[in-house]
Amino acid sequence: MPDETCNLPPLEPAAGDPLAADGEPSGSVPPAGLVLVPTPIGNLGDITMRALSVLRAADLALCEDTRTTARLFSAYGIAARLAALHEHNEDARIAGVLALLGEGRRVALLSDAGTPLLSDPGYRLVRAAIAAGLPVTALPGANAAVLALVLSGLPPQPFLFAGFPPPRQAARRAMLARLRAAERAGLSATLLFYEAPHRLAETLADLAAVFGTRPAAVARELTKRFEEVRRGPLPDLAAHYAEQPARGEITVVVGPPGEEAPDEADLDARLRTALATRSVKQAVAQVAAETGLPRRQVYARALALNAGPCPAGREDAC
Repeated sequence: MPDETCNLPPLEPAAGDPLAADGEPSGSVPPAGLVLVPTPIGNLGDITMRALSVLRAADLALCEDTRTTARLFSAYGIAARLAALHEHNEDARIAGVLALLGEGRRVALLSDAGTPLLSDPGYRLVRAAIAAGLPVTALPGANAAVLALVLSGLPPQPFLFAGFPPPRQAARRAMLARLRAAERAGLSATLLFYEAPHRLAETLADLAAVFGTRPAAVARELTKRFEEVRRGPLPDLAAHYAEQPARGEITVVVGPPGEEAPDEADLDARLRTALATRSVKQAVAQVAAETGLPRRQVYARALALNAGPCPAGREDAC
């Protein structure tokens, strides 16, 4: 018996430009092709006028869960055909969608909330459409990670979005260790993660174990009635959510290297060890790489421990 979840619904023959009938503003709807359409992350009022125009003109709307998207469509009187596209059927959907695009159809791709592809299905379909030379475009719109970043109070650029950490602790710790190693190699960015509420406390504990006392923020239920952004050092946030489990959609923001309050005793100990066998310049480079602290900060402390600045013209010897 064929898998009916992978069958696309039948479409009417392609009609003329629907904009003439709908009276939408010129340019509201892109030409035929695949269009990535962001949807609200909580508040239905956050959908854009252009997104509504695209969805009303679409021959087919692909979404993670047709029940979730049907509520959005009902709220705005959208009658476009719906079909599910999720991690389990994406590969089976691709050929049919490419055929529709080849006929000059408009196909919209949505996630349940936010911008498609970011920790959501659709990446393989987009790659296949691009490889086939078919038109692909996207609309700007809601995104929980970016909203959490600007609300966190942490440096907004550069930032690195890492999606959902692995659910198992060993794999999660390994992922975080790779990020920490990248920082030692020169990466300096605010880190963004999505996380499920039942794993939040243990993920924050792992973040604290790897990144120490860095400032962080947990953004929860953004744009919804119970929106909350809790800010503080990673260990404090881990302790809070271990005692008071969170609910809802969650984004975790972690400050970049050097944002945490340095442990002066640890820094001094590292520098003394390094200075015993290395020049000031070499010791600073080593300790800055080990701690992720700015070189200027480590250098100033090294000079204090080493009784003054290098003589003029002798920096290479220091």
